[in-house]
Amino acid sequence: MKVISEFRCPIICSLTFTILTYLSLNFSRRYLRQNVQSSCVLLWALRLGAYLFYRILKMKKDARFNRIRDSPSKLFGVWMMQGIWIIVTLLPTLCVNQKRVDKKLTTTDYLGWSLWLFGFLFEVIADGQKYAFKTNPAHKGKFINSGLWSISRHPNYFGEICAWTGLYISSSHMLQGNERLCALSPVFITLMISFLSGIPLLERIAMKQFGGNSAYRTYRSHVPVLIPFISFSKI
Repeated sequence: MKVISEFRCPIICSLTFTILTYLSLNFSRRYLRQNVQSSCVLLWALRLGAYLFYRILKMKKDARFNRIRDSPSKLFGVWMMQGIWIIVTLLPTLCVNQKRVDKKLTTTDYLGWSLWLFGFLFEVIADGQKYAFKTNPAHKGKFINSGLWSISRHPNYFGEICAWTGLYISSSHMLQGNERLCALSPVFITLMISFLSGIPLLERIAMKQFGGNSAYRTYRSHVPVLIPFISFSKI
């Protein structure tokens, strides 16, 4: 039953992204820009949902979920924050999809979609590398420091930030008035990942598991926490 309960979070999160994006696209004019923008979100959401579902199915647990499962107040807080995260994250795409007047595609569109593609692939590769590492019995009790994880301690999160920043950039020249508040999307995601629900939690778990390992301390001191090759803070 615990495994079944852990499916709910990734599945519902992915489904919410998918449903909201599909509905907004369904009521749009279906311009090329709207189709591409929405397809990026749908591909990201479906890939993430499938990956998390498969990972939990194989590993039977999610350490982050274990910390909140038995606390109603924490679980409620996570669900509420997840809802806010989804809405704020989708703001640029939702705004683009409600446009009734289209513009010619510009360099801004291609730049944003290129950044999304880079971030999406970066995240997919990083997740794949970590999953392959953790499911290899020879790596039991070890930490990953190869592949993209050799240049960032959280390359999957770096990819995710790039992907959503790209979708904001591609939509930015379509936004007017209060719609410019869509800039909150990449800012909110970056702050959430860097200071609240992402990196800090995983860093604490890693320190608890590997803090006594000199190799991990060396890895931690030499590899940037988020942005590859750039170390300007320690979390």
